[in-house]
Amino acid sequence: MSVSISNLSKNYGEQTVLNNIGFEIGEGEVVGFLGPNGAGKTTTMKIIAGTLSYNTGSVKICGLEVKDNTLQTNALIGYLPEQNPLYTEMYIKEYLLFVAETHGIKKDREKLVNELIEKVGLTPEFHKKIGQLSKGYRQRVGLAQALVPNPKVLILDEPTTGLDPNQLEEIRNLIRELGKDRTVILSTHIMQEIKAICNRVIIINKGEIVADYPDISKISQFGENNLQFEVEFLNPTEITGIEGVSAVSAKDKNTYTVFASRDIRAEIFDFAVKSGNKILTMKAVERSMEEVFRNLTK
Repeated sequence: MSVSISNLSKNYGEQTVLNNIGFEIGEGEVVGFLGPNGAGKTTTMKIIAGTLSYNTGSVKICGLEVKDNTLQTNALIGYLPEQNPLYTEMYIKEYLLFVAETHGIKKDREKLVNELIEKVGLTPEFHKKIGQLSKGYRQRVGLAQALVPNPKVLILDEPTTGLDPNQLEEIRNLIRELGKDRTVILSTHIMQEIKAICNRVIIINKGEIVADYPDISKISQFGENNLQFEVEFLNPTEITGIEGVSAVSAKDKNTYTVFASRDIRAEIFDFAVKSGNKILTMKAVERSMEEVFRNLTK
């Protein structure tokens, strides 16, 4: 596993920020780390990146325990923090050469930087100082510095905050491309980011992992009583006696939303026949990621 976390806790004094969390992320996964503000996302990212200590538990990068192998794990990680730390008086290439030097990269350093400038789309602006760049291009510089060590794991904490729609799409495309040959952990509280970029989502709330969906395209199928069906009968009725139904909500006198733990459409048809009623329409109602998120973090 590229990232393995078990029984991880972090306290600030008497305040518990992370409470015994755990998950594993394999090589090549693009994982969204989703949660409301203050849920513990940034704390977890900093711990994985080795910039913040932890009280108890285990955090491993490619099999190496972070707190015991800081230099080795740092070499495996590229990290773009939420507040992108850049030297605004330096030119783009000058800054990236400096970052490469801090990583101890000596061989073909300039070639590496030139390739990164092209890879993240900085070529049109490379002659400028960082302070002259737009927010979108500054984020590209941040991504470039995170890629300098050619990391096995790329950690991006709120990478698209404050970008306009055009910049947003450009950075999303870039992150998708970067995720093809490395593990990416994307921390955000914006669900559109998850849907646009990730193939898996882990949801954290109040310092605890409340959900882990391995296939984001099937998120509406997860959770308790996860299926909903909207049924319109010819005549008003009371839906009872169907195993698997957890609740029924009337939309109007003939139309009902049925909540169930499994697909009970056949049983609804049987119920209609037995009760002498007729079904005019019936459809499955897919839950949105927004609804799943609200239910898990409210």
